[in-house]
Amino acid sequence: MKSYVGKPSEVQRKWYLVDAEGKTLGRLASEIAKILRGKHKPTFTPHVDGGDFVVVVNAEKIKLTGKKLDQKMYRYHTGYIGGLVEIPYRRLLAEKPEEVIRHAVKGMLPKNKLRSRMMKRLRVFAGPEHIHSAQNPESLDI
Repeated sequence: MKSYVGKPSEVQRKWYLVDAEGKTLGRLASEIAKILRGKHKPTFTPHVDGGDFVVVVNAEKIKLTGKKLDQKMYRYHTGYIGGLVEIPYRRLLAEKPEEVIRHAVKGMLPKNKLRSRMMKRLRVFAGPEHIHSAQNPESLDI
């Protein structure tokens, strides 16, 4: 009996539409990461980028449990001395709701060369409208 090893040329990609309204950030991000990576497919191979496209709408209506909306900080460093920038999630959600989901999903993907390719297949929109209707994304209930 042989193990199946997937090849990049054999990957069949689908489009999924996820509505983030009322969903919890972490639970939604882990499911999106699983689809982007391709772990939901029987042909999953860890070293092959075999995931699907994910379109997320209503990113501005996502929920954070507890006091995370005020206590959780988005941190990055500018590269200069004393250049640590901290933005509370309440402000980030008001200004760039797409970045909240994108940042959460990015942290749940493997830290290797495939992560940037997987992230290119994630499309996040703040409102209910999206531009990928021509791809006929099938609705995914998470």
